[in-house]
Amino acid sequence: MRVSRSNQAALAALLAGLMAGGPVRAASPEPSPTSVDAAAKPSVAATPEPKGDDGKDAPANPVSDYKPPEPAPDSAPAPAPTATAPAEPTEPLPASVFARLNDPAPLLTRLGSKERAAIKTFYDARADKPVWIVDGAWTPAAKAIAARLGAADEDGLDPRAYPVPTLAEKPDDKAVADADLRLSAAAVLYARDARGGRINPSSISRLITPTLDLPAADAVLSKLAEAGPQAGDTLASYNPATEGYRALKAQLASLRGPKVPAAKPLTLPPGPTLKTGMRDPRVPALRTHFGLESRPGEADLYDASVADAVTRFQRERGLPGDGALNKRTLAALANLGRPTKSGDGAELLVNMERWRWLPPTLGPDYVLVNIPEFRLRIFRDSKLRDETRVIVGKAESPTPTFSGMMEYAVVNPSWYVPPSILKTMAPKLASYGGKTWGGYEIVRRGGHISLRQPPGEKNALGFIKFMFPNQHAVYLHDTPNRSLFSASTRAFSHGCVRVDDPFRFADTVLPDWSEERLKKLIGKGERTIRLPQKLPVHLAYFTTWVDDLGSLRRAPDLYGYDAPMRAALGLPGGGGPAIAKLAKEPARKVAEGSPRQAAPTRHATHARPHPRRYAEPEMDVFDSPRGGRAGRPEYGEPGLWTPAPAPVSRSFW
Repeated sequence: MRVSRSNQAALAALLAGLMAGGPVRAASPEPSPTSVDAAAKPSVAATPEPKGDDGKDAPANPVSDYKPPEPAPDSAPAPAPTATAPAEPTEPLPASVFARLNDPAPLLTRLGSKERAAIKTFYDARADKPVWIVDGAWTPAAKAIAARLGAADEDGLDPRAYPVPTLAEKPDDKAVADADLRLSAAAVLYARDARGGRINPSSISRLITPTLDLPAADAVLSKLAEAGPQAGDTLASYNPATEGYRALKAQLASLRGPKVPAAKPLTLPPGPTLKTGMRDPRVPALRTHFGLESRPGEADLYDASVADAVTRFQRERGLPGDGALNKRTLAALANLGRPTKSGDGAELLVNMERWRWLPPTLGPDYVLVNIPEFRLRIFRDSKLRDETRVIVGKAESPTPTFSGMMEYAVVNPSWYVPPSILKTMAPKLASYGGKTWGGYEIVRRGGHISLRQPPGEKNALGFIKFMFPNQHAVYLHDTPNRSLFSASTRAFSHGCVRVDDPFRFADTVLPDWSEERLKKLIGKGERTIRLPQKLPVHLAYFTTWVDDLGSLRRAPDLYGYDAPMRAALGLPGGGGPAIAKLAKEPARKVAEGSPRQAAPTRHATHARPHPRRYAEPEMDVFDSPRGGRAGRPEYGEPGLWTPAPAPVSRSFW
């Protein structure tokens, strides 16, 4: 159950009306951020119709001109002075470039108007002179860019999305201008897609909220122009450089087999399906295309050598390797590009795309939570320092996917009951004048009332929580429900991430606080500890990844995100979620030389008594209509609240 701001206000008014003796209103101790209303099953959200760079409607496609919303300015900007439109050049070639830039005809369908305006700015700064064509021929930089665009499938992109324009032997000024600008447009689109602009993440789930670093078009072109013959490598650098991405890319290359040079297209006239022993006037062109010798008098014979060459070609293209020259094979011969096995590697491509949603660099020190794997890893100096099990959100309350910055930890945290729970207790509280209720403190501040669960063994947040402010109000925290960590599928929370052995985790992320020192704070009141430097936290969603030993591993598609991503990328398997079997969970790894060679006993000096009190911990106040043992509710983590909404005491029911 989620409570929006408007509902909170309504509940506050309700509670105020029920309270006797004055205008008492239910409220959380701090303004709560926007709550998350996660659907039980993700669906592709409706997105605005994309438009081409001509301003006209482009074909509807989730792989479209997605651009994240720009943040609103703090204050209204002062009116900018009216810019003077650049004068049309007098030289013929720049004048042609100027005219093409001002022609509403699109350069590429998926190129947005913002990118086109930035391209125009780039050319205006160069007096509208061509960038990639000199004396009617492509420059070395242009050739390097074209080669990279043609090899886009190496990084899981589609070369057909970035067409390289052709150039006649002696092109006129108009042809030069058009070709130069189209190559710029293709390079800009490649750079944007490489950095995560192919798919609108919110079309998969509105809980996927990465901060994309999409490069500006004029900045891309400036870098490529300065790179000269190395422009291809510069363009490729817009793809992720993270180790996890490179490992999946290597798996994709291995799956597709040895690289072969991109062949020139071969367009043959339609005709009957050819099989071994048949004769046809199209066979000589096939022999030339595959580099086969022809015997006198048998140039048009579709013999075994031709059939074998066609069979190899078919398998490279993911077609049935029967050696017959049919319609599908003719269509594949007519397409330009490197071979791609249809359907092979779709899971790799989906997860490579997810790496584009992470920052370009994760940082030397960071925390990475892989939600479907139920695993948290801590990296120091870019090396794995430690890892642990976690509990993540249920299917109906998914853990969001985003990156944040951990700023502080709270030892002995309190948990406040949210207004959605308070309203159920309003009749009893109205006639109750005490200061506590079933172990919860009744906090009255002016006209407001709230219930606070004090720190301690029963607190739903456990002994410590780790805060990285974010729009979803999720965080990492301890939990009294220890038994759930032994489950292989650990999706029990309302969105927050529960950490196994959190004091060991704290020992790693708080450099000045050892595990033993932190444990001494238990029971001594709430204590906030700020990190000396903010620590990046990445909540990621990888259903396929490469482990430390180079083995490809898979996890269940916990929230059903794979199928809509396959559909958005035009890959096979987009019709429904495909759940993979969870691989055997590896033992926890500790960096070589670390003093923590074995996991210490949790809270050795503060063991939790009476574990039977926490039976059925997966049933919390947000879900359980009946409660736990003897009809009493059992409470887990508080859901999506800040600083910490709290469970209700058992005595309420």
